Amino acid sequence: LAARRARVQAVADTPDLYAKLAHSMAPSIWELDDVKKGLLLQLFGGANKDLGPHGKSRGEINVLLCGDPGTSKSQLLGYVNKISPRGIYTSGKGSSAVGLTAYVTRDPDTREPVLESGAPVLS
Repeated sequence: LAARRARVQAVADTPDLYAKLAHSMAPSIWELDDVKKGLLLQLFGGANKDLGPHGKSRGEINVLLCGDPGTSKSQLLGYVNKISPRGIYTSGKGSSAVGLTAYVTRDPDTREPVLESGAPVLS
């Protein structure tokens, strides 16, 4: 445990860690460093904040990725989906509007029907 903490601390102390992580994301896609950094921040998420009488702020970061055709948007999102533990990826082509918000499936352990949240639309 101590050795693992030391390794994590050594990585955390790297002066250009943010840039290195961005460059290591989808290495086959050149440029787009700002887009990669945004997706990287989305992967790590944010911190929930209690704003007192003004309510609460959720820590999730949402990303809308827009661009011209052929600019590697789908490849970047596919890469992020592969490294995200709870990622769901869909193009919307084989999905109904209802299936994108929620769907019924069977629990693998109990075989009971359960309601699962659907995937966000990728267009």
